[in-house]
Amino acid sequence: MGETDDAFDLDMAAATVQSNATDVRIMVKVLAGQLSEVLGPRVAVQRAGGLLRKSGEVKVLEVTLGDDVLRAEVEGASVRCSVAHSSGGIRIRSESVDLDTWLKRLLAALQQEAAHSEGARQALEKIVIGGAS
Repeated sequence: MGETDDAFDLDMAAATVQSNATDVRIMVKVLAGQLSEVLGPRVAVQRAGGLLRKSGEVKVLEVTLGDDVLRAEVEGASVRCSVAHSSGGIRIRSESVDLDTWLKRLLAALQQEAAHSEGARQALEKIVIGGAS
């Protein structure tokens, strides 16, 4: 991927992420793993199952990047996405978005952070170049 600059095509990157996992549940699970690995505590994953038995299936993925919290909640074969923006630690707005918009915002936030964060750069590279592997 090289440098993160204006040549980075968010539409192409989002299409790549979506094409690497045609099942939205698989895509969210892969993203959860890739992001957790490099962003650590800024990624919260809620897995399906009860107290005694957790499955590998991701129910909720929440990523905090800067002042934004990007949330994807898997509901059967679909996903409900939202982006919340905070200022001074107080949530000032939250909006529901479609999956394509959510992916573009996630990738854009990672791209912005990649300019000054090795972890964000690694996450962005792994998602876009590494795909679902």
